[in-house]
Amino acid sequence: MAFTDRKAGSPVVPGRREAPRAPHDESPLDRAKHVAAGHVTSSAGWPARTWILLVVLAGALFLDGLDVSMVGVALPSIGSDLGMGQGELQWIVSGYVLGYGGLLLLGGRVSDLLGRRRVFLVALGVFAVASVASAVVDIDMLIVALRFIKGVAAAFTVPAGLSIITTTFAEGPARNRALSIYTVCGASGFSLGLVFGGLLTEWSWRATLMFPGPVAIGLFVAGLRVVPRGERVAFGWAQFDVLGAATSTSALLLLVFAVVRAPEIGWASTATIGTFVAAAVLAVAFLVIEIRHRHPLVRLGILRSYLLVHANISGALMFGGYVAFQFVVTLYLQDSLGWTPLAMALGFLPAGLIVAASATRMDRVLDRVPTPLLIAVGFAAFLGGYLWFARARPGMGYVDFLLPTIVLLGIGFALTFPSVTSQGTAGVDDDEQGLASGLVNTSVQIGGAVMLAVVTAVLSSSGEHNRPGELLGGMTTAIWLVSTLSVIGFVGAVAVSWFGRRDAVAGGGRPDEPAAPSAAAVPEVSVPQPCAHC
Repeated sequence: MAFTDRKAGSPVVPGRREAPRAPHDESPLDRAKHVAAGHVTSSAGWPARTWILLVVLAGALFLDGLDVSMVGVALPSIGSDLGMGQGELQWIVSGYVLGYGGLLLLGGRVSDLLGRRRVFLVALGVFAVASVASAVVDIDMLIVALRFIKGVAAAFTVPAGLSIITTTFAEGPARNRALSIYTVCGASGFSLGLVFGGLLTEWSWRATLMFPGPVAIGLFVAGLRVVPRGERVAFGWAQFDVLGAATSTSALLLLVFAVVRAPEIGWASTATIGTFVAAAVLAVAFLVIEIRHRHPLVRLGILRSYLLVHANISGALMFGGYVAFQFVVTLYLQDSLGWTPLAMALGFLPAGLIVAASATRMDRVLDRVPTPLLIAVGFAAFLGGYLWFARARPGMGYVDFLLPTIVLLGIGFALTFPSVTSQGTAGVDDDEQGLASGLVNTSVQIGGAVMLAVVTAVLSSSGEHNRPGELLGGMTTAIWLVSTLSVIGFVGAVAVSWFGRRDAVAGGGRPDEPAAPSAAAVPEVSVPQPCAHC
């Protein structure tokens, strides 16, 4: 099954980015199309305004990722000051995940219809206000509500920001470089979350909640100057799939809600089963609505690309395993080894540094290596890190087992996260970039929420957490669980990579480079040639 470029009609190699061209090798047709669209076509020598735009967009994603993991370190201090139990504390994290994962799909469609600039800046402003407000209140449920609002805001900034990048930078080396910087910043935010959380919690847990606010305000002010306005969108309510938005969002919210609460009230309880059934009914209703609606929220045909489907599944497996593992490690370091938040921050620092250092190099890697192969290598690194940690025994030190694990996970995250995002949006038309990015990020967040709840249930069934032997026993089960996810992800990525190479050879091309477009497939277009004096 060979894919065809919808704009040129030429067979392409699945999962492989087009080989970078030198500026003088760019075809006149491509050059004219990109210049007319106002795209950035060069991968080097960007003007300051372009860099500031990328900093604003990547900075917002950095904060979104940071907020997922940073607060976990501060939970014991919050519970001590506000008298919150474990069941209440989990909602400070879960509230954010519910808003984030449940509304990402809607955020992608809204950014396409209402305008990417408008949606991005409004959501970023709401994120900043909610951050500041959550740091000054003393009512536990109000903190949870504000965390939910922050998650909702993140659900709109992520797809809007990603679609701004993909519609500003031309597909090829320029977009690859921008996407790699953008996605690695998001990965760095999540990887450095425990580091920032540990450092800030040493001062005050309120500083942990407050920190994203001033940064978001600075990004908002800069964004007013540099985020492009784009084309005016002729918006009408007939275009907006209200029922589709309501059913899909409600189904996702109920799914995450059921998984988050199941460890507390029981997986077999009537409330849990009823919530899962309600989510399934709404999901079926959503599919029926999308098939019949003239302007569906999700054009189901977009899922015909197995590369897009693979990117979504890989994102869920990768993030689900990593979030669950991070929770297990945090619990082990606090309960078994008695580490302070500052010690935890320093312990996780190598992973964050590895992810951050890869930002300037991943664009070149994406230009040369098929994304399924990168995803496979990333899952192999994750698996190695998890299995190394499974050797943990009471009394073992940081260098004995945790440092190699942290390094391997940093490598895995640096390879997998940008590759998943790049593969999930490659070849998608500009008017559906928000939808594609929303699908990928929804899968990532839902995967994290589901696995966090499952691992919590596993640890809860192992006995008291302050007894090292039983804690380690529950941890071992959890580690084997996340290791299984990495095995599934690795096998799936290898299979997709193999099918891609087979299709390339069957189409008459080499497995390591895209097939050249046929002359008949490219329409003849008269392009003005530069004059001899230019």
